[in-house]
Amino acid sequence: MTENAENAAGLTAELLAVAMEAADRAGTLLRDGRPADLGVAATKTSPIDVVTEMDIAAEKLITGFLAERRPHDGLLGEEGASTEGTSGVRWVIDPIDGTVNYLYGLPSWAVSIAAEIDGEAVVGVVAAPVRGETYHAVRGGGAFAGDRRLEVRPAPAGGLAQALIGTGFGYLTARRAAQAEVLRTLLPEVRDIRRGGSAAIDLCDVACGRLDGYYERGLNPWDFAAGALIAREAGALTGGRPGAPESGELTVAAAPGLFEVLQGRLEGLGAWHD
Repeated sequence: MTENAENAAGLTAELLAVAMEAADRAGTLLRDGRPADLGVAATKTSPIDVVTEMDIAAEKLITGFLAERRPHDGLLGEEGASTEGTSGVRWVIDPIDGTVNYLYGLPSWAVSIAAEIDGEAVVGVVAAPVRGETYHAVRGGGAFAGDRRLEVRPAPAGGLAQALIGTGFGYLTARRAAQAEVLRTLLPEVRDIRRGGSAAIDLCDVACGRLDGYYERGLNPWDFAAGALIAREAGALTGGRPGAPESGELTVAAAPGLFEVLQGRLEGLGAWHD
């Protein structure tokens, strides 16, 4: 191994350790510190796109921890944290992915933390405390839940007709209406649809083989940065529209052989626009 490669491996190992500890601390706070009378602290894109006091507390915990351990790194957080940094590393964090689930006491929520170098995710951690699982990946090093290596489910022999597909919906009325039209057409063509409420967990479920594929329009970088890396390292393909990476227009993840079919169908249905 060259000196540059050793330095890169050492950096990603350090970033993974930092991300794992930050996610564990935030997950513990969120699981054990959730008040019985938890309410909405603010709204974002619409009255139903909510922020709780625990979103804010968890992001403060994560950003404070990262500032202590990696003071020269940049940061992009869902609840407003944003700094440029000087190290070439940027953290992309979602303190609670699945806030509405968390608000209602449903188990499908997660802490999502990714580290990027020069704009490319190299470390991803998604901690789902109520599930008792933490998923993690390093670029080129595979994906894991604890010590268990993750592997996507092979593309079903029957294609889309035998595929269990996850998806999600936006919080703007016009977008929801368009997403419902896409789903109305797609639903009879697949085995079934699941809507879990956390993009990060859905992407990890593709990595675990619990979903055959996943798609959603309207995601932000903090929604998919960690989960998409974990899915790729488990053998999935990820992207947006054909030839484009995952983005706010569209995010798609599935095993090779199914990904191309699902992506093409979504393109034909106009799933990338409202």
